[in-house]
Amino acid sequence: MAIVHLSKDNFKEEVLESKVPVLVDFWATWCGPCQTMGPLVEEIAEERADIKVCKLDVDQEPELARQYRVMSIPTFLVFKEGEVVKRDMGVMSKEEVEGLIG
Repeated sequence: MAIVHLSKDNFKEEVLESKVPVLVDFWATWCGPCQTMGPLVEEIAEERADIKVCKLDVDQEPELARQYRVMSIPTFLVFKEGEVVKRDMGVMSKEEVEGLIG
């Protein structure tokens, strides 16, 4: 499944109203660790049909980053039924990211 790029316009529909778990990668283009995690996040999106994988650029959507208390990036949030159930940040292995999803 392709990565969904989030904005305030599609966040509710794509994340909060999703019927499947959603992994959201809060990132920015200038962030080195975010660039490191990018290919790994894309890999997970391609391999896992049971979840939705989204990316949210914190520079384009600072209100959403603030709302979810994203203080440093990359930050990964897992949403189930519209609620944040897991969160972690920084450079992680693929196994660690998938461990957040369950």
